[in-house]
Amino acid sequence: MYSKEESQKIKREFWVAFAEKYPRKWVLYDTKIKDFSFKFYVDNKKAQVLIDIEQRSDEKRTAYFEKLEALKNILEEEFIKDLVFEKNYTLESGKTISRIWTEIQGVGFSNRNNWDTIFDFFFEKMNALELFYLEYDDFIKDIE
Repeated sequence: MYSKEESQKIKREFWVAFAEKYPRKWVLYDTKIKDFSFKFYVDNKKAQVLIDIEQRSDEKRTAYFEKLEALKNILEEEFIKDLVFEKNYTLESGKTISRIWTEIQGVGFSNRNNWDTIFDFFFEKMNALELFYLEYDDFIKDIE
């Protein structure tokens, strides 16, 4: 088991190595929609690529989620097959958001032998989500 400091150091090395393998600017928080973001997540059990919809207004959050849900067939047929859609996802903090994600299990950042698998997964899935978003962002943004 690693100390908190060792774990943070390994995590930093992990993200630096990912940036070196796939040097590009990701959309992530730059979606032009408040509280609508793309995220990478990794711990010692899994790696995930996520879309988090975190509007304070349940109506707005639901509207954005339903826009993505309306595009689910296109998303799965043309971009990513294995997405999970959860309209009411509860974070550890107790906050309810909407989340769409894909993941791989049995990998972790502390095992350097997993890094290439995680990096390739991150690149493939996030790249596909971004391509989808850039193609359909006008439709997704139009919730009024």
